[in-house]
Amino acid sequence: MTTHPTPAALADQAAEAVRSLNHATQLIKGELTYPSDAYDVVASLKMLTQRLPQSFDQLSTFMDRLGKAGNVTADYRSPDEHVAETRSALGSAALIAQTLAEQLDRAHNALSPLGWSGPVPDTDEL
Repeated sequence: MTTHPTPAALADQAAEAVRSLNHATQLIKGELTYPSDAYDVVASLKMLTQRLPQSFDQLSTFMDRLGKAGNVTADYRSPDEHVAETRSALGSAALIAQTLAEQLDRAHNALSPLGWSGPVPDTDEL
């Protein structure tokens, strides 16, 4: 039987992938050479952010369903208040992710005409 990673494990993997990306894009690492490198990274980040709103919406729907079924408790205040706050924050996060995707699309478009005009690096330098 195949076991699938949990949603939390997948989100953790995504966070770790972004951490690794942060390290790989440091200038001192030298892993970015050409404008096309930035173009490719921005394209992938744009796709990532375009997909986030669906996850936020599905989490919001899940919490709404649990709340309406009366299957949520809270240490303080009413569970409904916490569920409503969760849903509001996830809705805001979805809008912010959409805005981020739009800005990454702008960056991607701005990168598209750029090319390399520097010296051709030795293959040993790559």
